[in-house]
Amino acid sequence: MAPIEAALDIRPRARIDIVDVRAMAAATHGDAFDRFERCLYVSPHTTAGYLPQSLATRLTTRRAGLEPYLHLFQTVFPAGAGYQHDNLDLRTELPPEQRRVEPINGDSHLAFMAAGLHTCVSYRTERAGPVYFVDLDGAFEGTPRKRVTRLVGYNQEIEVGRATMQVPVSNHPIEAVSLKDPSLGLTERLNALIREHGVTKGRVRLELAQDERYASLTINEYETLLMQHDLADVLRNPLKFAAQKARHAWRDPLAVPVKAMEYAKYDLVRAVNKLMDALGLSSSRLEFALARALEVPASRLLRMRRSVNLLVSDAGSTGKGAMVEGTFQAPIMVQWRPAVAGQRKVEVVLSRFL
Repeated sequence: MAPIEAALDIRPRARIDIVDVRAMAAATHGDAFDRFERCLYVSPHTTAGYLPQSLATRLTTRRAGLEPYLHLFQTVFPAGAGYQHDNLDLRTELPPEQRRVEPINGDSHLAFMAAGLHTCVSYRTERAGPVYFVDLDGAFEGTPRKRVTRLVGYNQEIEVGRATMQVPVSNHPIEAVSLKDPSLGLTERLNALIREHGVTKGRVRLELAQDERYASLTINEYETLLMQHDLADVLRNPLKFAAQKARHAWRDPLAVPVKAMEYAKYDLVRAVNKLMDALGLSSSRLEFALARALEVPASRLLRMRRSVNLLVSDAGSTGKGAMVEGTFQAPIMVQWRPAVAGQRKVEVVLSRFL
C-alpha cells in the first residue's frame, strides 16, 4: 500500500490553542490514515507544531496534563517581557506595511523551542488517543491566523542516502547558526540527494554527530534579533524574561533584579507544582528532577534536542520529490560552549516511505 498525503486547514480559536488533528483527519478522511502503521505530522509554522509521541502520551494520560505543561513555559517566557524580536522598529527586514501587522510573538518562538515542540513528528497509529497540534500564537489582536498541517501515512521507512556536513562556528560560546545559510550549501546537497535516490515520499533527518556536545538543533525562524539576542539571553539566564515580567508587574523601575529573579523562581515552582498535580506525580522523582531545573544550565531547563526532520514530498509536482518547508522555517544549530576547531559536524540522513 503506497503512502498517502493530505493537508488540513486549522482555524485557531485563541492565541494558545490545542487541536486534535487525528480527529480532524478522521472526520475528513475516515480511517484512511489509521490503516497505516505510522503517520507523519508536519507543521510549516514556527510557533505551532507537535510534541513527540512519547512525551505527548505521558502528558495526555490524564485529561488536563497538556495545559499545565504549556503554562510552565508561558511562565518562563511571558508575553510582553521585553523581547528584542518584538521591537518592530528594529526589524529592518520587514517593509513598513508589514511591521504594522506583524504579530508580537517573541515569547511564542522561545516557548516553542523550549517546550520541545517539533515541526515534523512521526506517530505510531496503533496507539489510541489524540494527536495535538499545539499553537502558541494562533491569533493576533483577536484575529485567527491561517494555519495548515500535512499528514503522511506510511508503513515502513528505509534509509537510502547519507552525507556529512561541517558547520563553521565562531569562537563565541553562545551562537545560533542557520543551516539554511547559502554558504553552507545544505539546500543544494539535499536536493541533489533527493534526485539521486528518486524519493517522492520520505523525510530528511539532520542530527548532530555522536561526539558533538553542548549544542542542539531546532527548526524556527532565523531572525537576527530573536536568535542573536533573545535566544542568547535565555541560554545565559533561562529566567531572564520571567524576572523582567516580574519587574514590570511591580511597576517599579528601581526594582532590585535579585528580588525579581526570586519572584520568577517562585512563579515557576508554582507552575511546576500545577503540572505535577495534573499528572498525578506530586510525590514522584519527576517532580524532584523538574525542581532541580532551577539550578542547572539552560541546556537542561530547555528541552534541547539533537535532531530535526524535514518532509520530502511530491505534492507540489507529481513524481518529483522536494523538501517541504514553511516560508519562515530554517533548521538552526545552537551552541552554548565553543566548538573544537571552530566547526561542528551534522549528519544528513535521507529515507523513503513505503
